[in-house]
Amino acid sequence: MDRLQAMTTFVAVVETGGFASAARKLALSPPVVTRAVAELESHLGLRLLTRTTRIVRVTEAGARYADDCRRILAEVHDAEQAAMGEHQAPKGTLTITAPVMFGQLYVAPLLARYLLQWPQLDANCLFLDRVVNLLEEGVDVAVRIGELPDSSLHAARVGRVRRVLVASPEYAKARGLPAHPRELTDHALISAAGLTAQPEWHFGVGEQAFSQRVQPRMRSTSNEAAIAAAIAGLGIARLLSYQVAAQLQSGALVPVLQAHETADLPIHVVHHGGRRATQRVRGFIDLVVEGLRADPSLN
Repeated sequence: MDRLQAMTTFVAVVETGGFASAARKLALSPPVVTRAVAELESHLGLRLLTRTTRIVRVTEAGARYADDCRRILAEVHDAEQAAMGEHQAPKGTLTITAPVMFGQLYVAPLLARYLLQWPQLDANCLFLDRVVNLLEEGVDVAVRIGELPDSSLHAARVGRVRRVLVASPEYAKARGLPAHPRELTDHALISAAGLTAQPEWHFGVGEQAFSQRVQPRMRSTSNEAAIAAAIAGLGIARLLSYQVAAQLQSGALVPVLQAHETADLPIHVVHHGGRRATQRVRGFIDLVVEGLRADPSLN
């Protein structure tokens, strides 16, 4: 008995609900399908299907075995595709998602390199400041900032960022800088975290963690607008470290309250495993993981 063929036949019977329908799907004769399932049951020593003159039902053990068969057959398919794809150029469409500013600064340049390398490949970029459901929205690869919930997705950690407060040197000279988060109430603040009327900013780690209620003078849903306002000297802005890495390096902005920063936020490249990890996806994952891990502003 060809074990893989028997598994394929059994799964077809389960999915179509009968031997005759499975035979039509697989272009086999009904006796061949029946014999394959019977040999599989004999080999395993258990009943996979309950048969009557009118219907075929899968047993509890059969349902579990069918799930395992699907997984094994999918892995065999992946191995074959990978072997054949080693000598083929990636083609088709790659769909990726990342936070807006992170996608612009870090993902887009790496993606451009990848597309220049493979002319038959196209890409859709969903740069959005929300968590995109990979399965529902047809996404191949995502970059996520923050702790990940438990899921069936595969994740590779590529770096870390911090929540930071920044201000311009001109603001610091004119108003001074706070020594403790409690002193923020005496300063003009810039929020890039939506339009909450009285947001709380969090500080410290572990037992030293606490929140400070603040009243920003400017609220923006655009990180770029918050950065521009801080550079212009309007006040102290709260952002992620990667968003102002260039401005801190150039001296256009200076750090504020570094001793009270919260814990680092991890950055992960997230993707489906198994059959979704096509050659075009695997190649891009390798490139983006290597590129982000090598970036000093993220590590």
